[in-house]
Amino acid sequence: MRSSLAPGIWVLRAFSRDSWYRGFILLLTFLIYTCYHMSRKPISIVKSRLHQNCSALEPINYTVNTSDNSWCSWAPFDQDNYSELLGAVDNAFLVAYAIGMFISGIFGERLPLRYYLSAGMLLSGLFTSLFGLGYFWNIHMLWYFVVIQICNGLVQTTGWPSVVTCVGNWFGKGKRGLIMGVWNSHTSVGNILGSLIAGIWVNNHWGLSFVVPGIITAAVGVLTFLFLIEYPEDVDCSPPQHHGGPDEDQDNPEDPASGSYGHRENNLETGASCSKEPCEEPAAISFLGALRIPGVIEFSLCLLFAKLVSYTFLYWLPLYIFNVAHFSAKEAGDLSTLFDVGGIIGGIMAGIISDYTNGRATTCCIMLLLAAPMMFLYNYIGQNGITSSIVMLIICGALVNGPYSLITTAVSADLGTHKSLKGNAKALSTVTAIIDGTGSVGAALGPLLAGLISPTGWNNVFYMLISADVLACLLLCRLVYKEIRVWKAMLSRARGSSLALTQPR
Repeated sequence: MRSSLAPGIWVLRAFSRDSWYRGFILLLTFLIYTCYHMSRKPISIVKSRLHQNCSALEPINYTVNTSDNSWCSWAPFDQDNYSELLGAVDNAFLVAYAIGMFISGIFGERLPLRYYLSAGMLLSGLFTSLFGLGYFWNIHMLWYFVVIQICNGLVQTTGWPSVVTCVGNWFGKGKRGLIMGVWNSHTSVGNILGSLIAGIWVNNHWGLSFVVPGIITAAVGVLTFLFLIEYPEDVDCSPPQHHGGPDEDQDNPEDPASGSYGHRENNLETGASCSKEPCEEPAAISFLGALRIPGVIEFSLCLLFAKLVSYTFLYWLPLYIFNVAHFSAKEAGDLSTLFDVGGIIGGIMAGIISDYTNGRATTCCIMLLLAAPMMFLYNYIGQNGITSSIVMLIICGALVNGPYSLITTAVSADLGTHKSLKGNAKALSTVTAIIDGTGSVGAALGPLLAGLISPTGWNNVFYMLISADVLACLLLCRLVYKEIRVWKAMLSRARGSSLALTQPR
């Protein structure tokens, strides 16, 4: 007598071949960008070790001048202007990243993504490790750390346009906000892993805080070369359907610049079967052509200020906790991960809400409005106790990173496959690079301003962050207004249909 089929096999058979490939690509790209962010985080953890008050520590040898409170710091960051020097190291990476991002999308459209991503990860792992090797090689020259950060910033621009393009190639618009909200948690997961890994060695051999993430990043680069699949057609899977039929505009009463950044689609996995006939490749879109897509400029400028806030927390939060709450460097790094836990929650919430309402701009605007008072409260009462600190960090992380997550993922993918492009999905990499590149300008400004302002008091840093959040919200007002008009038109049509059905014939 033959036994029934194993329950696990029933589960495996419940998913189609296309679903398994899509799930695999989602997991691999998640892992790829987790590594990119993991390699960026250690510098924020190690800052408190590069310059610290050494008066409470025992001298390591009899030649140390114990009247110098910075004898245990790492030169050249043992100077009184250490915050400006650390800010310069941050901005070497961030400015290079912002400049390189505008170029990266152009290369991403014209080169095979598998080669492009693999090379970027290998080089990123190399430069991250070289920063840490400065500890073992006993390097104390500022230019060394600045040059390494510039190189790392440039090669890390290979990541974001490439992974968003790859995911956009595999997934249609249906439930894109939810899927990308969950998928974009790689940013926070990478930050958490980077903090935890760096925290292991920060008080002893801080160079390993960089070397270990660098080796992991390079290893995942090898996996990317071996397993990444750029297009569903490459493995005989059906491509997603990015655009609707000729009646698409009937579902969207507004123009292409309305709140709906593309049409609606109810099934994630729909799509016609891939034609095996050779077809002409669409031309890559120009930079100015991408800027003309409705919504690109507004969301790009909004992301500039949203990312300014997010990256200021990314680079300065552990030092803020270290100085204000007086935790150790490791404890401050571990506590700062709660901000990223909140970021995971906020990204998923933003995706679900924007999918349900079809209002990307409105979702971002509301979360940005709520983030401003929460940052104010965190600065004033967040350090009164461990419980309040944990709760406020999670809430602030959700509200700050939610809009940032939504814009860099679902909104970028929506705009990159906008119906005005008439099916030319090759615009996706350029659009993503423009939006994230503009946001990266803010990411460079935020930590720089924090380094310049923090000597005058942390309150002023938070006032700067709150102002940036309000500006980000204001930049979306036009798009929010258009989304409200779309909702009103849809509601009017629904009421008209209901009245027609209730009238006697």
